[in-house]
Amino acid sequence: MLKKSPQKSPQKSPLAPKSFPKMPVIDGLWLGAGESGTKYKGRPDVMLVAVEKKSAIAGALTKSSMPSAAVEWCRSLLPKGGIRALVVNAGNANAFTGKTGDKANYQLAAGAAKALNVLPEEVFVASTGVIGEDLKTPALIKTLSGLADGGLSPTAWKKCAGAIITTDTFPKGVTRTAKIGSVEVNLNGIAKGSGMIAPDMATMLAFFFTDADLPPSVLRQLVNDNLPSSFNAITVDSDTSTSDTVLLIATGARKISGKPIRSIKDTRLKGFTKALKEAMQDLAQQIVRDGEGATKFITVNVSGAADDASARLIALSIANSPLVKTAIAGEDPNWGRVVMAGGKSGEPADRDKLKVKIGTFNIAKNGRVIANYDERPVAKYMRGREIVISVDVGIGKGVAKVWTSDLTHDYISINADYRS
Repeated sequence: MLKKSPQKSPQKSPLAPKSFPKMPVIDGLWLGAGESGTKYKGRPDVMLVAVEKKSAIAGALTKSSMPSAAVEWCRSLLPKGGIRALVVNAGNANAFTGKTGDKANYQLAAGAAKALNVLPEEVFVASTGVIGEDLKTPALIKTLSGLADGGLSPTAWKKCAGAIITTDTFPKGVTRTAKIGSVEVNLNGIAKGSGMIAPDMATMLAFFFTDADLPPSVLRQLVNDNLPSSFNAITVDSDTSTSDTVLLIATGARKISGKPIRSIKDTRLKGFTKALKEAMQDLAQQIVRDGEGATKFITVNVSGAADDASARLIALSIANSPLVKTAIAGEDPNWGRVVMAGGKSGEPADRDKLKVKIGTFNIAKNGRVIANYDERPVAKYMRGREIVISVDVGIGKGVAKVWTSDLTHDYISINADYRS
């Protein structure tokens, strides 16, 4: 590997939230983060979450045909629906490392299991970082043992969110409260992601924790129903990671009155379903706001498509277009690039009914630029941090929304120096 100059700490994204949220305690759960020194110096790089009792879990994993060892491990455990611990390391994805990677992943799970006196098969693992490098486990296991021996607390959310990041410029967290029947429950989430972000899903890890008493089957439905409008509706660079993981864990510490909930159609779940949707969308948008080198947060709305699936493909084609993204970075209202990017999707569209808006400004209608179009207010709008592009393709009733970021010189710099 070529030697490179030390990578500078990235400046905080201008799109970042003002502060990390104050996170409540999730009953039945402890967490902590420590420094193993395996990749980074002077910062936490491994997280351990311990659950008091075997708890319900559901999740979604990358659709990449080159999944990491951790993803394969989680895939084998998810059908069982139970968890006692979660380990996450940053700096090494343990992907494309063959049998050596599988062994290293098991060593992490077994090390945490021994420290917590649980079974390895009850320990979920997630890894993020450089692909193709062997994961050195001794220092990680030593750090996990130290965390298990008095290093966990119910409030270490910000430290843990900071421990799982790689090229991120800020820790990502979200919290919501909701009522299930008459019982108030808490929902916390943390995530990492900045580059290699594209739907299905994106290097993106997201973990949600609740003290609600819900079974794995309901958690699974909740995750699957909310993925399309959250983590599968974001893109930074169209690259799907080998490590994408979304997990939802319910400790069951706050018991629901009445009959157990067995379906998301249960009316008592309405408030929690809304809270989870908001939380998943919030973290998904934070990932885009931390897109590598990003200076603008972009919403792409597509309507009038043959169906929602077609609208989504058109929206992604626009959101992933380097020409669209660089034009926005340069604050150039080049709407022709939007038309081009939508057209290259190959999805049905009526050219002569096409409508394009940037912000609140009508740009094109009935297949051509509007009469007396004045670009000056649009150019002024493009200087803002939040950009909305709306396209109606004039075919049917399909709609979709996708979030993305602009593409700047800093994206190249960050990724050119990534392995240094």
